[in-house]
Amino acid sequence: MAISILPTLSLPESELEVSYILASGPGGQNVNKVATAAQLRFNAALSPSLPERIRTRVLELAGTRATRDGVIVITARRFRTQLRNREDAIERLVALIREAAHRPAFRVATRPGRAARQRRLDGKAHRATIKRGRSARFDD
Repeated sequence: MAISILPTLSLPESELEVSYILASGPGGQNVNKVATAAQLRFNAALSPSLPERIRTRVLELAGTRATRDGVIVITARRFRTQLRNREDAIERLVALIREAAHRPAFRVATRPGRAARQRRLDGKAHRATIKRGRSARFDD
């Protein structure tokens, strides 16, 4: 089964490796004996499903969650069940890949116009006169 990320992009579940580890936090006595936290591993560097542009961006966005080998490790321990934590980890990976797939808008750097510069200077001058008026000067 494939996980849909974008209309043109999906990941086969075979590329994901999920293991379960002991979780801290709520869970009563079960917290010490049942491995409910899900640890998702996704080899982004060798994934045939990701285009090169998205691959480099997702590894960049992953930051410390990515290993030197290009494997993204996501640990989900928010919920008390393995199933919910597994779903949470997959959702977080999908959100990361969606963010990497989003192209930032191309922006042309511009300079402020003459009127904008003048308004800025007028505001600074006005502020200076207000502050100058606050100083106590007594002519004796």
